[in-house]
Amino acid sequence: MLPNRTRIFKLPSRIRIFNKYVTNRLLRVFANLSLGPFAIIRHVGRNSGKPYETVIWVWPLGEGFVIALTYGSKVDWYRNMSAAGRGVVLWHKRVYVVGKPEPIDLETALPAFPALFRPIFRRAGMQDFVWMKSLASNPVTLGKAAGSPQ
Repeated sequence: MLPNRTRIFKLPSRIRIFNKYVTNRLLRVFANLSLGPFAIIRHVGRNSGKPYETVIWVWPLGEGFVIALTYGSKVDWYRNMSAAGRGVVLWHKRVYVVGKPEPIDLETALPAFPALFRPIFRRAGMQDFVWMKSLASNPVTLGKAAGSPQ
């Protein structure tokens, strides 16, 4: 690797597809716990109208969440959330209604994540992050939620 060059974080399509159907199903276990950066984002297909759930890397920042776009800004959940202007994040056993994703820069995003993850993001050359404001002042605990607030 050449010095002073930033690697761009891009995974080949077949790894992305494998992660979508295999790894993400395993990560759901962690997303349902009250630890770590994994969460589930609920969104509705912009063309199909079908509901979807996707595992994401998220951490609180201010009155919302910063989300790592590990596959860049062309992923379906991001495009669906941008089109709808809102969705739901299930994080640490709580349900948060969130607004439209707003791109933020690396230097704003990184401090939100635990120190363990910052060098991983930097080394991988990750550049794409978004911030989503929490629209509900009182998140609902999953055990009490009767469904997806949308």
